Amino acid sequence: MALKIYNTLMQTREDFKPLRPDHVGMYVCGVTVYDLCHIGHARSAIVFDTIYRYLQAKGYTVDYVKNFTDIDDKIINRANKEGLTTSQVSEKYIEEYYKDMDRLGLKKPTHEPRATMHINDIILFIKGLIDNGHAYESGGDVYYAVRSFEGYGKLSGKNIEDLEAGARVEPGEAKKDPLDFALWKKSKPGEPSWESPWGNGRPGWHIECSAMSTCYLGQSFDIHGGGMDLIFPHHENEIAQTEGLTKAPFVRYWIHNGFVQINKEKMSKSTGNFFTIREILDRYEPQALRLFVLMHHYRSPIDFSDQSLKEAEKALYRGYSSLRLIQYLPVKGKPVLSPDKLNSFTEKISGFEKGFYDAMDDDFNTAGALSCLFDTLHLINTYLRDSTLSPDQAAVKKLLGFMKSAADILGVFDSDPQVFLTSRKDKRLAVLGITAGEIEQAIANRASLRKEKKFKEADGIRAEMLGRGIAIMDTAGGTLWDIADE
Repeated sequence: MALKIYNTLMQTREDFKPLRPDHVGMYVCGVTVYDLCHIGHARSAIVFDTIYRYLQAKGYTVDYVKNFTDIDDKIINRANKEGLTTSQVSEKYIEEYYKDMDRLGLKKPTHEPRATMHINDIILFIKGLIDNGHAYESGGDVYYAVRSFEGYGKLSGKNIEDLEAGARVEPGEAKKDPLDFALWKKSKPGEPSWESPWGNGRPGWHIECSAMSTCYLGQSFDIHGGGMDLIFPHHENEIAQTEGLTKAPFVRYWIHNGFVQINKEKMSKSTGNFFTIREILDRYEPQALRLFVLMHHYRSPIDFSDQSLKEAEKALYRGYSSLRLIQYLPVKGKPVLSPDKLNSFTEKISGFEKGFYDAMDDDFNTAGALSCLFDTLHLINTYLRDSTLSPDQAAVKKLLGFMKSAADILGVFDSDPQVFLTSRKDKRLAVLGITAGEIEQAIANRASLRKEKKFKEADGIRAEMLGRGIAIMDTAGGTLWDIADE
């Protein structure tokens, strides 16, 4: 199945055909570094990290560019509030950003440019727009003339007439038309500034991304991503700026992830209805947050709640428990009493593997892909309890290969299962009010009863432990226990 991507520009799914064979250029709008990242940032980061991973898994060489906006009104305000320079604020929160993203298991992009490192590129970009008749200087500010670009509104679906009704000129602005937006802002006392042909000042937000993306990926590239809140005006303005300069199509595929709601209400810092990534990871497993995000299609809104994170964490523990059991999956060496079941095992693994990649090819449907992954883990548990089955080495090798590839693409289950579960054993058992020592003693008592052929009493111990939330499993590798269906 060919990879299909929903293109916001065309409002439909399209076959993915990069500009260069086997090579993808992808730019994703990064964060403005003035505060800790929240779970909305986490969703975008996880979504595009997974897309990055999947494109690489399909054999593409990916140039992935994700920027930092390190000069902005919000950064200036934070610097004034804390008595710091803007560079001190941006450095502080870039460092905090990396702490959060590392915990979420994100791969580093190919390039992570900062706006302040590309001031000369931005100035040259603006000069080109003035020369092309798309921008003008006014009192030390430079504005983009929106009406000069014929295709304005093609990404967001907005038209000039509707925009005109709500547009206005703010006090101190000298633009010719309320629709025009700033490319260069004249410096104010106490603000950082750079020299330019129009006097000292700093770049506007929109022009930064146009300059940085084309600097690394060229005037046309394959994928541009970000949250749905960036479609207008940010991405719309990027198109106008870039195509106004280059006269060439800017981006082939626009990908936008949906919003995060908190308890069914839109997340908003102004109302205090938000959580930082740091707050969430202090309470839940980082991979649980990643699982929670990937359990939803990237374009759909998701509702964040403690209950939803608890469910994701339970799914994570169940997944690791199943992965730990793979090493005890018996391989062919004893009589296979059920060839039909052996064939069924191999066929189901192949079916789940195909389903996984079909889901990912269907506009990065991670929810469908995860369903195939968890179906595989359930199959492992089922067959481990079937003493009549001994899959051959080829079947087990195929299983392990698929599990590793799927986990690498989704960025989950990347730890050693035994180490992961052991390190969290006390935390998990404390919820049940039982200790590992009690469980091991129950297993020993059960073994003694079985030796004495007191199978009814032995089964009673197993049932009692299951009632307390502990599953006892007899495998080819010995008797194991785990937390039952958390």
